[in-house]
Amino acid sequence: MNKKQLFGTNGVRGVIGKDMTPELVLRIGESLGTMRKGCIAVGRDTRTSGDTLAGAIKAGLLATGCDVVDCGILPTPALQYIVREHYDGGAMITASHNPPEYNGVKIIEPDGTEMGDDETIQLEQLILGRTYPVQSWNRVGRETAAPHAVDEYINAIASQFPNRPGTGMTIVVDPGSGPACLTTPRILSAMGCRVLTINGIMDGTFPGRLPEPSPDGLINLSLLVKASGAAFGVAHDGDADRAVFVDETGQFVEENQEFALVAKFICEKETGTLVTPVSTSQMVEQVATAAGSDVVYTPVGSIYVARKMRELIAAKRTVVFGGEGNGGLIFPNHQFCRDGGMTAAMMVAILARAQQPLSTLIAGLPRRIMKKEKIPTPDGLQVIAQLSIKYSHEQIDLTDGLKIRRGNYWALVRASGTEPLIRIMVDAENITQADAFFAELREQVASALIPQGK
Repeated sequence: MNKKQLFGTNGVRGVIGKDMTPELVLRIGESLGTMRKGCIAVGRDTRTSGDTLAGAIKAGLLATGCDVVDCGILPTPALQYIVREHYDGGAMITASHNPPEYNGVKIIEPDGTEMGDDETIQLEQLILGRTYPVQSWNRVGRETAAPHAVDEYINAIASQFPNRPGTGMTIVVDPGSGPACLTTPRILSAMGCRVLTINGIMDGTFPGRLPEPSPDGLINLSLLVKASGAAFGVAHDGDADRAVFVDETGQFVEENQEFALVAKFICEKETGTLVTPVSTSQMVEQVATAAGSDVVYTPVGSIYVARKMRELIAAKRTVVFGGEGNGGLIFPNHQFCRDGGMTAAMMVAILARAQQPLSTLIAGLPRRIMKKEKIPTPDGLQVIAQLSIKYSHEQIDLTDGLKIRRGNYWALVRASGTEPLIRIMVDAENITQADAFFAELREQVASALIPQGK
């Protein structure tokens, strides 16, 4: 079976001038223009290399006869929404949560989802084989600009929350100097919130914090939440398809807790199926099943979640929610992709309905312990194959890597799709369970990494 060579779980990314060059992006544009004829929307995040790479991909698309609509700087989910509503495909210039020296490309299909594996392999064959016909002078595409297209996305979210449920609520927004500067404050203001911002000026050098919204990088957000008496703080990654939160005390809300809280709110309003990767904490399944819903698991990656949601809906299943345990949540009544702006809006609605502080709502969730570690190795798949034999007598799941279930706790060992390493993850009810299972797996992985005969 062919495998992706350039593209990872969420697009292709690399260091500017090294792995990610205008020449490569030009070839991606030419290849995409060969596969997807019609009008293609292009957007970018705030990275300093964004203009260069956007120019390169537009040149490739235009040269192969596609028309291009430049939507400027906007979040990835905003471009996905716009593509679904109006265009034949899209290309987003972003490296999401990667550091400033990175950039990349996400390809968007006409339905607004990211391009799937089979289509991406076709695209890569065109890129690597350089087999794309450039059109003659009278058949090249035309470019237009749509700088206000993002307004439609903002209005689409705000309109789902009528009667200004955020009235009286102060929210602190940390867009991380990324494109959510343009969107999340406006969405929450339209819901009636008083909005304060930090890192709210677009800047591709990311002077306030790195694009990954980690707890360490959100200290200033926490301080402003406490100082202002805000209901919560919300922070986005570099392209705003994810949202993470700090509660009213400034405490970071672990992303699986965030997922579980939103799942609880949605499943209490409507029962059905929730879709999530095998790496998500069992806390989410616990709140979903308690509310009468069921859970379907997928490989790790938002595209697999989104595609499974659509597949189940096509099979007449009621799918109410989906997402990942990293702040990337998918609302099927809105669109089939991770959406940080929608997630921020939903948290306002949850607090307005509950009339309780966020910290109290989080404290009411099932308690789980999650431990994670990365182990560098280029032999990840081989190690997992060995472990699958070793644990074959237990309850295992091979959806993505090796997941071992023991009663109400589990462990996952999987090879990274983008780096030469193995990830170990344990999700348990208490620290004793977690530590014991984690130590066991580390030992088994270490043993599998020892060359034979040593």
